[in-house]
Amino acid sequence: MIEDGKIFIGASRNPDDSINKPEYLDLKFGNRHGLVTGATGTGKTVTLQVLAEGFSRAGVPVFAADIKGDLSGIAAKGEPKDFLTKRAEQIGFTDYEFDQFPVIFWDLFGQKGHRVRTTVAEMGPLLLARLMDASEPQEGVINIAFKIADEAGLPLLDLKDFTSLLNYMGENATELSSQFGLISKASVGSIQRALLVLEQQGAEHFFGEPALKISDIMRTHTNGYGQISVLAADKLMMNPRLYATFLLWLLSELFEELPEVGDPDKPKLVFFFDEAHLLFNDAPKVLIERVEQVVRLIRSKGVGVYFVTQNPLDVPETVLAQLGNRAQHALRAYSPREQKAVKTAADTFRPNPAFDCATVITNLGTGEALVSTLEAKGAPSIVERTLIRPPSGRVGPLTDGERQQVMDRSPVLGVYDEDVDRESAFEMLAARAKKAAEAEAAKRAQEEAAEQPGTTSGWNLPGFGGDDDNRQGRGQSRGRSSGYQRETVVEAAMKSVARTVATQVGRALVRGILGSLKR
Repeated sequence: MIEDGKIFIGASRNPDDSINKPEYLDLKFGNRHGLVTGATGTGKTVTLQVLAEGFSRAGVPVFAADIKGDLSGIAAKGEPKDFLTKRAEQIGFTDYEFDQFPVIFWDLFGQKGHRVRTTVAEMGPLLLARLMDASEPQEGVINIAFKIADEAGLPLLDLKDFTSLLNYMGENATELSSQFGLISKASVGSIQRALLVLEQQGAEHFFGEPALKISDIMRTHTNGYGQISVLAADKLMMNPRLYATFLLWLLSELFEELPEVGDPDKPKLVFFFDEAHLLFNDAPKVLIERVEQVVRLIRSKGVGVYFVTQNPLDVPETVLAQLGNRAQHALRAYSPREQKAVKTAADTFRPNPAFDCATVITNLGTGEALVSTLEAKGAPSIVERTLIRPPSGRVGPLTDGERQQVMDRSPVLGVYDEDVDRESAFEMLAARAKKAAEAEAAKRAQEEAAEQPGTTSGWNLPGFGGDDDNRQGRGQSRGRSSGYQRETVVEAAMKSVARTVATQVGRALVRGILGSLKR
């Protein structure tokens, strides 16, 4: 039942429950995106695993978030179990074999996988504002902060860099407002408090270096299988906004870095976005518009994005329209919203005259789904009631020891596991403040020495007279300086930074559609 150039998903059934035909996802339409939906316990994770195995077997790298830990079993060879062999027999899957797949484990916290980080600069102002749930005035201040950092050559790598820049902006709000627009000290203070909350939620583990290289999630194993990158997200899900923002940043990086390839024979990468509703919950309209734009355009980069969520209403219509390959597991219809979700799901399929979609959706069994994929010329196939094939890898999580063995033979072992803290905005601003303080101290010492009685320093050069002239010069100096108010050390340092910023307008970095850096 396995065919070249296609992923075997399962077998469809006739109304009398007899087997109809095998159902496939054509690899050349794998970058046309997809949707896997269904209520809890209906088999979404197994469907995700089946698709991930199929893409990997075809040599396509996969990135997937593992919310419950169950997906980690894909790294181990499957084990004979009654329900697996029964399903294989039920759909006539005579060439069913167990297999294991090359996996790289990732974890923002470095506990269940290799550390994965990005820098504040690469994250960009839009996604950072989303992460902090910033108001419109606060988002404006964040954009100004990135503008200043980009133009002044101040690398924003981690949260302490961004905090030090905000301190500078707050202390010089009046001067900077005349150059970049209104900078409210109240907004700066609110952003600083939001950063403190992020630190307490573990976001400091995410920002820093070495930053993740996109090439490391687009590897192919020596056996020809595509590497499956599995993000341990069980702990990350305790901060859903950080989870959604991280995956959106990764999608943005793929969009900005990968070249245009049109419609390849198979995708360059497939990206599974589990718990996709977290991406769109309370998201501002501008962000949803840009996500829709990225989803629409990233297809030509050879990247397929598959959203996994419980309810099709979780995904905005503008994004839903871009998803060509669909697997709809059972939905419940107890409340008006659930009934609307069932109708929405049914209406998105190309109808099958053999059954009513809305009725079938509420009666699907576990591991059964309504499946429609793109076929010849990219048209959606008629929806079929499909029994999903059993996975070849293990169904269920790895043990801690097995996970560690996989990590010990990882191709990125040692690359991301240690922090690197190079000179950045925090150190540069501190160094400038120190230099200004030393200059101020030297100036003050010189003025105090010139005011000491009996000193011969001052106008003591040839042709400038003797002691009387010196005393007169010192008196004039005191007279002139009597009304002068010396600026503080901090003011001197920050004005120096402001002057540097003002003279480096042409050095601004270029940012992409979601605010991430273009390399």
